[in-house]
Amino acid sequence: MATTQFDTSLPSIRQLQNLVKQAAVVEFKLVTGDLLRGKILWQDPSYVSIADENSQQTTISKHAIAYFQPKG
Repeated sequence: MATTQFDTSLPSIRQLQNLVKQAAVVEFKLVTGDLLRGKILWQDPSYVSIADENSQQTTISKHAIAYFQPKG
């Protein structure tokens, strides 16, 4: 299995990392139309993991994300 580099020069990667550090609640709109909300736990080159208000963890493929935005 090939390893994909984690390119921290990309603005989207840096933005997600800042949201992880801030422990911000983020809303993810998926290409399926589903809406997920939670704090980002981690990201890698292909996935983002979030925890909702009940600490339920969900791992999301980055390809499935239409957009994300911090919720204040």
